[in-house]
Amino acid sequence: MNKPLLAVLSSVALAALGATPAVAAPHPAQPHTARTPAAKAVTVDFAGTVSLSNCSGSVIRFPGSADTDPALVLTNGHCLETGFPGPGEVITGQSSSRTFGLLNSAGNKIATLRANQVVYSTMTDTDVTIYRTTTTYAAIKKSYGISPLTVQDTHPTAGAAIKVVSGYWKTIYSCDVDGFVYRLKEGDWTWKDSVRYTSACNTIGGTSGSPVIDTATGNVVAVNNTGNEDGERCTENNPCEVDESGNVTVRQGINYAEETYEIPACFTTGNKLNLDASGCTLPKP
Repeated sequence: MNKPLLAVLSSVALAALGATPAVAAPHPAQPHTARTPAAKAVTVDFAGTVSLSNCSGSVIRFPGSADTDPALVLTNGHCLETGFPGPGEVITGQSSSRTFGLLNSAGNKIATLRANQVVYSTMTDTDVTIYRTTTTYAAIKKSYGISPLTVQDTHPTAGAAIKVVSGYWKTIYSCDVDGFVYRLKEGDWTWKDSVRYTSACNTIGGTSGSPVIDTATGNVVAVNNTGNEDGERCTENNPCEVDESGNVTVRQGINYAEETYEIPACFTTGNKLNLDASGCTLPKP
């Protein structure tokens, strides 16, 4: 995992000083879905992202959210303050008082947001935590001029230009969606249909939970979560790719994200979680 900072301070320090990132193992390029001539890319900056104590995240809304709804914050399941959810574990409605540093476009902290609930958290099939804050989108906009990022409700596209925006490190990584992974296995956890980046997105510890933004739309299409650091096979911090036939591929130095398009269907009026809603496929408790 692009893990919380606890165990990576020394490696992060080296990376911050410009240490050479691990070189990705050669692999055949996956065919990219044809795209119509691209319109001018939207500006992607830090506005709407947040810094956590050990991870990154973003203030998000769904296509059906209202300005008066409680604002939500998206990060990784493995960034949950009470520890990693176990395999098969799904947490809903857990009380929380976690704080988030709200950033403006330049990456400066302009406010502190506070959660009152872990709405949803899991590391099964995906790697997400969604917090409910004590304020609304409208109040954030009025006080700080910051709008939330919209979570796209359609599958991301191979070949799409993306940016991974880390509120913790105040760093933006630029690359493309290299392809999709049938199963991504790391230690005891397995994730489905993960996004593989091209090698330019050499994310590090502390970037966990960063929104992955499609530069053509400005929408969130995934949440950054892991990378193979040492070339090991399917161990923690060294995820491996498993195809439909069970073949395993290790790509040292390559990083990954978990798609978010399936999340909007699980939220109804008032940004309320409903795992029984039509079209909701997120794992249930």
